[in-house]
Amino acid sequence: MPLSTSSNFARPDDAFRAVVEAHRGLTDEQSADFDAALVLILANHIGDIDVLREAIGLAKRRMIDGQQQQQQQ
Repeated sequence: MPLSTSSNFARPDDAFRAVVEAHRGLTDEQSADFDAALVLILANHIGDIDVLREAIGLAKRRMIDGQQQQQQQ
């Protein structure tokens, strides 16, 4: 199964909102713990190590690209 990077949600804004709302009222530490737990739960749901590795690589590249863009501003 290849990594899907297009939205699979009928209402992607609702999905984004649900994740944002889940952080409401959490401390920064609790928020980081929540993110880690959510990632592990979803990684287990995917159940494909190749897809997981591809997603990790993509996330790292996006993070690095975002940092480089901030430095250029």
